[in-house]
Amino acid sequence: MGSRVELFEQIRRDREREALSIRDLARRHGVHRRTVRQALASPLPPPRKRPVGRPAPKLGPYRLLIDGWLIADREAPRKQRHTARRVWQRLVDEHGVEVSERPVCRYVRVRRRELGDPVDEVFVPQVHEPGVEAEVDWGEAEVEIAGQRRTVYLFVMRACFSGAAFVIAFERASQQAFLEAHVEAFGFFGGTFALIRYDNLRSAVKQVLRGRRRPMSGFSWRQAKPTVPDRNDRCARRTVDAASGSCRAHAAAR
Repeated sequence: MGSRVELFEQIRRDREREALSIRDLARRHGVHRRTVRQALASPLPPPRKRPVGRPAPKLGPYRLLIDGWLIADREAPRKQRHTARRVWQRLVDEHGVEVSERPVCRYVRVRRRELGDPVDEVFVPQVHEPGVEAEVDWGEAEVEIAGQRRTVYLFVMRACFSGAAFVIAFERASQQAFLEAHVEAFGFFGGTFALIRYDNLRSAVKQVLRGRRRPMSGFSWRQAKPTVPDRNDRCARRTVDAASGSCRAHAAAR
């Protein structure tokens, strides 16, 4: 089927050459009689009417609230800003809104574009076997303890297959905290993984010389657990960062 301009041209030509009625023209071209009248009135189709200000019965009353969160994110640390999913979760959990995730994500994406914020729309599918791989990363979060604003360090271990995440906070990102966090995480998951991917952890690296990493001495516990190799992989960054980012968002919202 051609464009509407071509359709209008055919209708006008048939009318001029064969003097067909509006009903006959509508039947021949398979369109409504209103479309035939538009074609006879003008060779150019009228612009399509786009809905302006279409009411959103469920999301509508909360648009200003969402806008407030997105605007406040400009002053928040980058990794503590709201994701579209986090916005939806807060609407459901804190305000009891009965709305699906899709319209919320769509609105957040549109508003971020209008506010001039970058919008990521690239997705990389990943496939993992159950209980085989996990990802580890450190992250920072600003929390309020005893009325004072402080920065804590989050150790995050995420199971790649289920997406389940273990998170523990420390005052310092030290070697001792790094090892202790692994013990607690293995206890949480009920065992170790065949492969753990590390996102360039400073605590797991003593020094870097000529592009070769030298593991810290305390990391020799890995030798007793050969099923957990110390492998770095950049593909771990987005998913494990998303898990730690969710915890930061929870901390910021409380």
